[in-house]
Amino acid sequence: QVQLVESGGGLVQPGGSLRLTCGISGDTVYYYTIGWFRQAPGKEREGVSCMASTGLIRDAETVKGRFTISRDNAKNTVYLQMNSLKPEDTAVYLCNAVWLMNNYWGQGTQVTVSL
Repeated sequence: QVQLVESGGGLVQPGGSLRLTCGISGDTVYYYTIGWFRQAPGKEREGVSCMASTGLIRDAETVKGRFTISRDNAKNTVYLQMNSLKPEDTAVYLCNAVWLMNNYWGQGTQVTVSL
């Protein structure tokens, strides 16, 4: 059974930084496309950033230049470095892993950007 566990969320002031971590167990992450999504209260889930096994990266326009996705296949871990955070970045951030017919989600970690 593949499990994804996010960590690293918290409360940060506008302009601050956080690094989210997604640890993956039960399978090797090498072949998976890994993505970070977020969902704010009352809003639909939206894609933030994703990275294919080839290294190809796609970022949402709202986070380009501020967020960076990376992966360490040896550690089966994916990261999301978030800089210059804004109040509108407040949401639950979820990790997603997709490969062929397999689609897995973590439980999410809360990120709150506020004074």
